[in-house]
Amino acid sequence: MKDECFIRGKVPMTKNEVRAISLAKLAFRPDSMVYDIGAGTGSVAVEAALLVPRGHVYAVERQTEGCELIRKNQEKFAVSNLTVIQGMAPACLAGLPVPDRVFIGGSGGKITDILDLMLARNPLVTMVINCITLETMAQVMQYLTEKAVTAEVIQIQINRVEQLGGYHALKGQNPVFVITISPEEE
Repeated sequence: MKDECFIRGKVPMTKNEVRAISLAKLAFRPDSMVYDIGAGTGSVAVEAALLVPRGHVYAVERQTEGCELIRKNQEKFAVSNLTVIQGMAPACLAGLPVPDRVFIGGSGGKITDILDLMLARNPLVTMVINCITLETMAQVMQYLTEKAVTAEVIQIQINRVEQLGGYHALKGQNPVFVITISPEEE
């Protein structure tokens, strides 16, 4: 879906091209139980809900504005298999069903705690982590090394063409590391 399709505020959103790659890496089943942690505007959660018609998506977001945007986007796209959870992961995940797919778009500095909990709850979980900062990337890489977890790591850089007067120029978007932890990778 185009980014413009989503209702947006000042809350971060996983952009179209990065979202498409991340959703593909999650390799959903129609009945997948999905967490979108750090859900922002809900762009990943909404698209995931559309891809898992017999499953369910939990959009976890700590900011009130983000939760309101997720609900608005949920209504706009008429997805009934999505539940918004306001709170800080991993603490707010207690009591939720065990996931088989997890997308982490934001962690509030709790990435290792989140990874520990997800792998403890389901050692066969497929997770996709988007890192936009080098600090988060370093934390995840250190975690993977210490826990001997195998993952696929790619870095994507999207450029968009913009018109500058009579010319066209590339405008770079933020590079993103996409890390996939999957039982098929091990």
